[in-house]
Amino acid sequence: MTSHMTSPDVSLDSMSRQLLELLEAQDPDVARILRDEADRQATTLELIASENHVSPAVMHAMGSWMTNKYAEGYPGKRYYGGCVFHDEVEDLARERARKLFGCGFANVQPHSGASANIAAFMAMLAPGGTILSLPIKSGGHLSHGLKPNFSGTFYNIVDYDLDAETEQLDYDAIAATARECNPDLIICGYSAYSRTIDFAAFRAIADEVDAILLADIAHIAGLVASGVHPSPFPHAHVVTTTTHKTLRGPRGGLILSDDEAIAKKVDRKVFPGSQGGPLMHIIAAKAVAFGEALTPAFKTYCRQIVANAGALADALTGHGYRLCSGGTDNHLMLVDLRPRDADLTGADAEAWLETAGIVVNKNGIPNDPRKPMVTSGLRLGTPALTTRGLKEDDLRAVAGLIDRVLDASGDPGVCAAVREDVRAMCRRFPLPH
Repeated sequence: MTSHMTSPDVSLDSMSRQLLELLEAQDPDVARILRDEADRQATTLELIASENHVSPAVMHAMGSWMTNKYAEGYPGKRYYGGCVFHDEVEDLARERARKLFGCGFANVQPHSGASANIAAFMAMLAPGGTILSLPIKSGGHLSHGLKPNFSGTFYNIVDYDLDAETEQLDYDAIAATARECNPDLIICGYSAYSRTIDFAAFRAIADEVDAILLADIAHIAGLVASGVHPSPFPHAHVVTTTTHKTLRGPRGGLILSDDEAIAKKVDRKVFPGSQGGPLMHIIAAKAVAFGEALTPAFKTYCRQIVANAGALADALTGHGYRLCSGGTDNHLMLVDLRPRDADLTGADAEAWLETAGIVVNKNGIPNDPRKPMVTSGLRLGTPALTTRGLKEDDLRAVAGLIDRVLDASGDPGVCAAVREDVRAMCRRFPLPH
């Protein structure tokens, strides 16, 4: 098989080049796929709110010697020998996570945000316990109670919802629902909510009904860590999060608490309760990412994420789109496409924009009349573009590119022209390498 070269637009660090050269000789099929993916990321604009571009240091820690070892258990209490350096890196990751979020305890072993929630629920609830949460149709997460999910299978789920007029959290209405259902656990923190969360208000509700408060900050973790969004501490009893998205680390999960008794329960429900051996190569990468997030540069980055989101939101409004809840306070926004074009669906918009090199995801809006695989909206986010170095004026230009594609109903000629503009923008703002 002939060598498949990456696009001249792709700049790779030396370790990535060595990896591809090794794979080219050993497994050219995988090498080709990886080169194509590197090219795709380098030459497209990533606007999916849950995605980001990690640093080379984070990426290569994931492909390190740590992948060769089983390390069931916790530092100092492993079920395998030879874990001395795995203990060191896990302790380092835990220490950095505690410092980053200002809390007393951190479990860095969950494989994902959903895995973190599984362990937290098991630690806090008996099967059949009642959870009060926002449904996925209104911006919640599937692990917060969707029927086919473990959460909807093993727990009694009661929904609270957004105010129908403002499309924002109504804390009085949530409190009223809590009094009616007397939940064991209340979840705050969402997948598609663009406004600031009042964690103190949620804690007051939880205390009134004697419930545990769990904050799932998967989307806003980087903003919380950098002080751009209020922290769930000291209000939440337990905090779960992913380590990618705004935190810009490897794909994985994290559980935090300030309560020693809760932390001990969580540790037991991560291992051996819901997982076996931890992914030590991912934990090493988490340690790297947490170290990056502790720097002043990361705080500047997160402030820019929010500024960029505001600029994109304002520009889209100017083009005739409606922003659910009226705007954004964080890194994401829900765009209602119907005011721009009543027949335009999220599915069509996603497909047309990808053809033009702009990667987004279709998303339901509150009370969406369309099916989940069609939708009336898009969820857009700015973490990945901010990593590339784009600023407010650039995001306004991106809004113009989006509107050109959608206004032309995905016309191939327009998409091709926008694709070249996207390539040019990507050359101006290359990925970190």
